[in-house]
Amino acid sequence: MRQFSVEHLVVLALTVAAIVVAIKAPKAIPPKVLAVAIGGAFAIEFAVRATDGSWNWGFDLPLHLSDVVSLLAPVALWTRKPLLVEVLYFWALTASLQAVITPDLYQTVPSVFFFTYFLTHSGAVIAACLLVFGLKLKPRPGAVKRVFGVTLGMAAAAGLGDVLTGGNYMYLRAKPSQASLLDQMGPWPLYIVIAAVIAVILFAALDRLARSPRC
Repeated sequence: MRQFSVEHLVVLALTVAAIVVAIKAPKAIPPKVLAVAIGGAFAIEFAVRATDGSWNWGFDLPLHLSDVVSLLAPVALWTRKPLLVEVLYFWALTASLQAVITPDLYQTVPSVFFFTYFLTHSGAVIAACLLVFGLKLKPRPGAVKRVFGVTLGMAAAAGLGDVLTGGNYMYLRAKPSQASLLDQMGPWPLYIVIAAVIAVILFAALDRLARSPRC
């Protein structure tokens, strides 16, 4: 799919509209319904890839950060456990949001993968906004350190997955083939270090935003 094509712009507009509803009228989006939608989309994509011969160990394991968010979001929506909400909030509004704005996606309408991609990624962003800004489940003190520690652990798991499968999980071996913010962060491995620093800064900014009296 070409970035910022008509179909992409429609998805972006729908995502923004859903975020506004999640924040201003949270009762309009039942958390468990959203959880089923995200989890169902992820399961459908998994099932299709497993049955159509497109499954690839180097691509389809849940080792990309945004894929883990898609698995985490339904659980956080269903249980509302503080740590899960914190991880979802920081990851969805960084990794998943970037995946929505600059998708690394080759399929477009009417491919099932177009719909599952945006249902899971946009859904995670909407879920984070619903829980934190709509339902007021704010990050606890120390959330930035906790979530950054979880992120480093996830990066270690992705790195091991890359070694074992030859994949490029979390883009630790190379940048995405389509345009992304990583293109502005220098060559490998410098962009990984810069991305980690930016992640801490963004986590801190998101933490402050969530604690703002206006939110």
